[in-house]
Amino acid sequence: MKKYLILYTMLVSSVVFAQHDEIKEIQNSIDQEVWKPFQAAFQNLDGEALNDTYADEVLRVTPNGIDTEDSFKVANLKRFAQNKADGVKITLDFWFDSRHTNSSTSYEVGFYRIAATDKEGATSYNYGQFHIVLQKIDGSWKITQDWDTTTLNGKTISSIDFERNALLKF
Repeated sequence: MKKYLILYTMLVSSVVFAQHDEIKEIQNSIDQEVWKPFQAAFQNLDGEALNDTYADEVLRVTPNGIDTEDSFKVANLKRFAQNKADGVKITLDFWFDSRHTNSSTSYEVGFYRIAATDKEGATSYNYGQFHIVLQKIDGSWKITQDWDTTTLNGKTISSIDFERNALLKF
C-alpha cells in the first residue's frame, strides 16, 4: 500500500509541476506579445502601437468612469502626440502582484509607475494599480478589460507602495 501511495504522490506532483510550467510558458508569451510592446509603446510615445495591444472591443474603467466606446484609444493618440510635441519623455515601469492564467484568459493585477520628464528635465511621477483581463483572440493575446486606479483603500498610491516589489525586465 505504501508503494502505491508513493507512486500516486509522484504522479500528482508531476502533473502539478507540468501545469505550473505550462502556465509560466503562457505568461511568458503574454509578456512578449503584450507587456513588452505595451511598455515600448508608452516609452516611444507610439499611440498606435499601444492601441494594438488592446482588442477591438474593450471595457476600460478608470476613476473617471467606464469606457466601452474606445474613446481611450483616441485619447492615447492625442496624448502621445502632445507629449512628443512638448518634448516630454515617458518611462513606464510595472510589476505583477498576481497573475491567474489559463490557455485562453489571463487576469493580471499589478502596480505601475509613469515618469514624465519635460524638456527642462523636471520629472513627475504617477503611481497606480491595474487589473487587466487578457484573452487569446485569433491566436494573439489582447487586452479586453483594463481597470486602474491611483488609490487603494482611500489612500493615494505612492512610491512606497510601488517599491514593494522588483520591476519587470523584458
